[in-house]
Amino acid sequence: MNAVVAAVGIMLVLSLCRIHVVVALIIGAIAGGLISGLSLEATIDAFNSGLGGGATVALSYATLGAFAVAIGKSGLAHALADKALTLVGRQDDGKAVTGIRLLIVGLLIAVAMSSQNILPIHIAFIPLVVPPLLYVMAKLRMDRRLVACVLTFGLITPYMFLPVGFGGIYLNEILLANVNDNGVATDGLNVMSAMALPALGMLTGLLVAVFVSYRGNRDYDLEAIDQTERVDVSYSGRTLVMALVAIVAAFVVQLWLGSMILGALTGFVLFNLSGVVKWKEADDLFTEGMKMLAMIGFIMIAASGFAEVMRETGEIASLVEGSVAAIGDNKALAALLMLVVGLLITMGIGSSFSTIPIIAALYVPLALEMGFSPLAILALVGTAGALGDAGSPASDSTLGPTAGLNVDGQHNHIWDTVVPTFLHYNLPLLVFGWLAAMVL
Repeated sequence: MNAVVAAVGIMLVLSLCRIHVVVALIIGAIAGGLISGLSLEATIDAFNSGLGGGATVALSYATLGAFAVAIGKSGLAHALADKALTLVGRQDDGKAVTGIRLLIVGLLIAVAMSSQNILPIHIAFIPLVVPPLLYVMAKLRMDRRLVACVLTFGLITPYMFLPVGFGGIYLNEILLANVNDNGVATDGLNVMSAMALPALGMLTGLLVAVFVSYRGNRDYDLEAIDQTERVDVSYSGRTLVMALVAIVAAFVVQLWLGSMILGALTGFVLFNLSGVVKWKEADDLFTEGMKMLAMIGFIMIAASGFAEVMRETGEIASLVEGSVAAIGDNKALAALLMLVVGLLITMGIGSSFSTIPIIAALYVPLALEMGFSPLAILALVGTAGALGDAGSPASDSTLGPTAGLNVDGQHNHIWDTVVPTFLHYNLPLLVFGWLAAMVL
């Protein structure tokens, strides 16, 4: 068996059996290395050498977590939750409750999409915005699996389709650059045209989740939420204005210096200087914020080690070559197999951004030989990279929603986030990505 397939399979099975994701990644990496013929020592060395690749991301999330806690201290999120709770209390009939549910869904989609471009803080908004809304959502009997799907849609679709913010990095600096470097002239190509159908697949999955799969009621323990999130947070006009100023400052610094770490630190310092966060509380708040996103950081570090072992096995190329042998001259089968292989690789690595450079070198020459157009090649590589971001236990696009939804212990990462997002996004992406490759 191919070592990459085996490693990803073992990692996913262990995760589904509720083994912690970090443990599943380590066991999967070791198993993959040994199956490929690497010695145990070489496998561990490869894993250790890859750990540094996740360090910057982990530190970014730690500082963003501290910034999020400081914003929470200002009362901004609780002001929003209090307003929503007031609306819930005024409504009794089912249509009004449905309207408020859709309002919350629309708000979360807007904030999630904005976190990828307008205010590119990625998942750091989730522990800020979502926990104060849990009580409101429980009163509305909203299914948290729906919220997980909504958040994941907002985290992934913008970078897949809109070439600004994180999308500018994914589409312009990674996708177009790697396709161009591997033999396809990308000058004059409209990357949004190439990724329009795959983005439509994401939208289709979202609509199914909202209006079909999770439109029913689901009950949660209100007392458990009371003990974790229904705390009195005092806020005033001054603290709310200061929160907005700090957010804008963090955004400007991040764009200016290209560093999420420095942007988040700028916002945190402004909260200190304004008195919203007292100096004697600053150290404890910063530590609390780092703890809040620490698990995500450790999982991303472990995922980097896993990815390095997969590269070291040399069997990613053989996985593609094995698929080629089964293709023959069948373009439809070629497109499908390339997408499925991309799904496997990204689910193991957990990052679309890291997957593109790996698969572009293999897919572009093959696609050219099969006669795919330049736009079809962009769609194939771009979709194959994004496939698996939703539905991967090690992806920040699934870890982030879980971090916000599970603060009271009532939301399971695998069964309530990973499995729902896999079904609602990866399956439509396979279909719409294949259609894009065939019609472009």
